[in-house]
Amino acid sequence: MEILGIGNAIVDVICKIDDNFLKENSLTKSTMKLVDENQFKELLSNLKIEETISGGSVANSIVGLAQLGNDVGFIGKISDDDLGKEYEKGLKQENVNYFYSKKKEELPTGTCLILITPDSERTMVTFLGTAGKISEKDINVNAVKKSNILFLEGYLWDEGEPRKAFDKAINNANKVAMSLSDLFCVERHKPHFFDLIKNKLDITFANEQEIMSLINTKNFNEVVEFSKKNQKLTIVTRGNKGSIAIDKDSVTECNVKENLKIVDLTGAGDLFAGGFLDGYTKGKTIKESLEKGTEMASKVIQIIGARLK
Repeated sequence: MEILGIGNAIVDVICKIDDNFLKENSLTKSTMKLVDENQFKELLSNLKIEETISGGSVANSIVGLAQLGNDVGFIGKISDDDLGKEYEKGLKQENVNYFYSKKKEELPTGTCLILITPDSERTMVTFLGTAGKISEKDINVNAVKKSNILFLEGYLWDEGEPRKAFDKAINNANKVAMSLSDLFCVERHKPHFFDLIKNKLDITFANEQEIMSLINTKNFNEVVEFSKKNQKLTIVTRGNKGSIAIDKDSVTECNVKENLKIVDLTGAGDLFAGGFLDGYTKGKTIKESLEKGTEMASKVIQIIGARLK
């Protein structure tokens, strides 16, 4: 396999809302909030569902890679329930090798409310369910060893069993890429993420907010200097400023595509990472890989949801 992703196996439930809904429910626009099952059900009871899709950040990237013709796989924990069956079916329909045998778990399959405001921003409310209980027993070492790149998500990292799962996967991987995922994740796990970037990751994906928070700076030039000193490949998306890759001492920039009809920003970072990794694994230049990432992100933000049809 080219790439094996390990991430939260989450079913995305997409709903359109107005800005008042965020205020009334104490939600911060463009971030992700973790809730328990009761909170999740209460929020959902006031919403109209637009669409339900098998999601999760790295899973979205992996599906994008499969659609580009890459041989890819995914590990994510689901329960043997209706949503879990739908999740597995959704991945298999996209030609993703799914390395997980579902069984009845104490918690149900994880779900994420994706709330889209009129400005196309998305705010996420996640009930992790059994996805957040991934353990080292769930890691298929053979699949890890047989993939060229292991791709992880910051959303999945947590103390206890998920951390052991991460460590087991990383220790058996040929090359490791990770997305920092969300500002919330970075601020919650800052010392651990810093250690991962310095000592364990070969490729880091982040947005500008996340990486600046990680190294405690308000000056983007310091991000470039930090990444050069780190001597690894760091890819940063910067909203309407485009994207930048720092590869050891080399810095490459790529502009965004103009005049797009933006409908929903869900999955933009996920598809960007998938597009970049597609170029990277096919031996394209860093510039070409950034352009592929930009192309994929541009396509997904012009539709509802995080999957290209």
